[in-house]
Amino acid sequence: MKTAVWGVAVALALIAAAIAIPALTGWNVHVNSFPPLHAEWAPRLGPGTALAVLLGVAGVIWGPRLAASLSWGRMLLLAFAASALWLFALATVDGLDGIGEILDHRYEYLGTARQVDDVGETLREYVERIPFAHPDNWPVHIAGHPPGALLFFVVLVRLGLGSGLAAGSVVLLLGASSIVAVLITVRTLAGGSLARRAAPFLVFTPAAIWIAVSGDGMFMTVAAWGMCALALATRTRSVRLIGWSIVAGLLLGYCVMLSYGLPLLGVLAVAVLIAGRSWAPLPIAAVVALGVVGTFALNGFLWWEAFPVLQQRYWDGIASRRPSEYWLWGNIAAFCISAGPAVGAAAAAVGRWGVGARRSRTNSNPAAAAARGMDARTVVLLLCAAGWLMIVMADASNMSRAEVERIWLPFVPWATLGLALYSARVRRWLLTGQIVFAIVVQTLLQTGW
Repeated sequence: MKTAVWGVAVALALIAAAIAIPALTGWNVHVNSFPPLHAEWAPRLGPGTALAVLLGVAGVIWGPRLAASLSWGRMLLLAFAASALWLFALATVDGLDGIGEILDHRYEYLGTARQVDDVGETLREYVERIPFAHPDNWPVHIAGHPPGALLFFVVLVRLGLGSGLAAGSVVLLLGASSIVAVLITVRTLAGGSLARRAAPFLVFTPAAIWIAVSGDGMFMTVAAWGMCALALATRTRSVRLIGWSIVAGLLLGYCVMLSYGLPLLGVLAVAVLIAGRSWAPLPIAAVVALGVVGTFALNGFLWWEAFPVLQQRYWDGIASRRPSEYWLWGNIAAFCISAGPAVGAAAAAVGRWGVGARRSRTNSNPAAAAARGMDARTVVLLLCAAGWLMIVMADASNMSRAEVERIWLPFVPWATLGLALYSARVRRWLLTGQIVFAIVVQTLLQTGW
């Protein structure tokens, strides 16, 4: 209990400081209206408010019980349905426009996706159109990402799903499916009990505010299913091992083509392989992932040439005016808003485990400890630690000054997993806090993503 309280308290203190310091001092940290979020103060109620409250009450009262008692298949279906409804409810606080309006913004992908009529030409000219100096430079989000993100929306347009509402609905449903992928991963590596305990936190995450309306919600989904396939590969042999490893390589390789920050998923992939006690999937998945990157290169987009150009555009833009003295810790505060303050309790659980593991190594026979292997709790803590390590590395890269409430969405589920390790009473209070926090944030702030 004390660990959870301290973790949440630190997260709340960090959030409060990140909001208060610019407001009280007049420090311009160059983000839209309400640092550390890209958001504006806009208290409101909308069509989705009542549904969000009803879902939240039902989640607190029945969520943990249903997650523990339903058959595994039914629990996964319920988690997907509840997640989709939670995403829908929070988005529609702004009515149906809340689902598709942001994706239709001129900085986003859909407008450009509707104009693409030659994918090959788009890939060949992609890098040269990144700089601000180019007379026909890409909009912000397209310039800031490899072409895999744009091509996803090109496919939606060609399937007749190119309106803001249609594309937003696809992103919403994909985002809801990511919870299923994470639950299967946890069950595969750590057993069903802890997966069931994690389920309510994965469903009722405050990150739903951003998952439902941003391309990064789709990135999170591709990453989650890639990790799920990798985890399943560690538990199989022969043809199935090859099959799951290929799927993992395709999805994780495509993640590299979705965001320049997602190669950090390699940290989580290593944690999955360690937890699965098998390195057999690694060479297959790595070769396939490199094949995805190589396929883009053969068609004109070279990731390693694009990234330095993107860095230059990044520093030519507003990032150079955003002070690192604020954003190195303000980013973490923004992440704690996106993932919810309870994520601080997950980080505290990892920290306590790290201290305990160090003492155990000091006081015991290392060979005997290694022979015992990892229990289910240790596996969950390892995955959670990997999630936090990715966040720290992304923050230290200095390539994410602000806007991380959406940019770091692929890391949210993994950084949250540590909450499954607390007692039932503590988990209920943490879940209640997460739900209330999400509704309050969406009710008071008009977020930019």
